[in-house]
Amino acid sequence: MESVWDYPRPPRVERTGARVTIAHAGRVIVDSDRCWRVLETSHPPVYYIPRDDIADAVLEPGEGRSYCEFKGVASYWDLVVGTTRVQRAGWSYERPSPGYTEIAGAVAFYPSRVGECRVGGELVQPQEGDFYGGWITADITGPFKGGPGTTGW
Repeated sequence: MESVWDYPRPPRVERTGARVTIAHAGRVIVDSDRCWRVLETSHPPVYYIPRDDIADAVLEPGEGRSYCEFKGVASYWDLVVGTTRVQRAGWSYERPSPGYTEIAGAVAFYPSRVGECRVGGELVQPQEGDFYGGWITADITGPFKGGPGTTGW
């Protein structure tokens, strides 16, 4: 078991060989064992997928940018599968801050905005709220920041 309260701040990037899959609208859009996990105190892991392991022609630049005090400026991606478009389904750091260069160009997806995400075959539960995009599996324990009333701790 991993407690999110044992994760560091600032966040740590670590490579994982776990098979990560994402499916949406009846199509597998990610199948990778070359992802990175970003681990930060009080947050479930966020998985960053190398762009080469994302199906062709399913990502289009989305609107807006955001800023992380650790990783830098994030760009958003819309997911387009057939006639289905999910705005800001994922994000990436094209030029991340020093210490996070491993995830440059890799895309993280909000599990709440896609059909399903799996890690090692296990169905992921989305982190509550829509800001952090963490992936909750049976081996991750909280409490997790992100839900109503959790912004102050």
